[in-house]
Amino acid sequence: QVQLVESGGGLVQPGGSLRLSCAASGILFRVYNMNWYRQAPGKQRELVAVITDGGTTNYSNSVKGRFTISRDNAKNTVYLEMNSLKPEDTAVYYCNADYPLSSEVSYWGQGTQVTVSS
Repeated sequence: QVQLVESGGGLVQPGGSLRLSCAASGILFRVYNMNWYRQAPGKQRELVAVITDGGTTNYSNSVKGRFTISRDNAKNTVYLEMNSLKPEDTAVYYCNADYPLSSEVSYWGQGTQVTVSS
């Protein structure tokens, strides 16, 4: 059974930092591309950051320079370090695992709420 479990969300003041974690089980983690998405109320789900199985990273323009994605294959975990947080970063953040050889193989976590407010 595949599970992706996010943690680390919460309430933070503007300018603050949070570190999200996503622990995966039931998949061969090291061969998956790992992604972080977010969805704010009333908006479409947005791709925030990507890290490939080879460690290549990419970011949306809205978070570039503030967020850092990383992975620890020994721990089957992907991280999202979020700095200089803004109120517009408020959303539910989802972890996603994509098998690079098949677009039909994709798994999602349950999401973790991040709220940026004073």
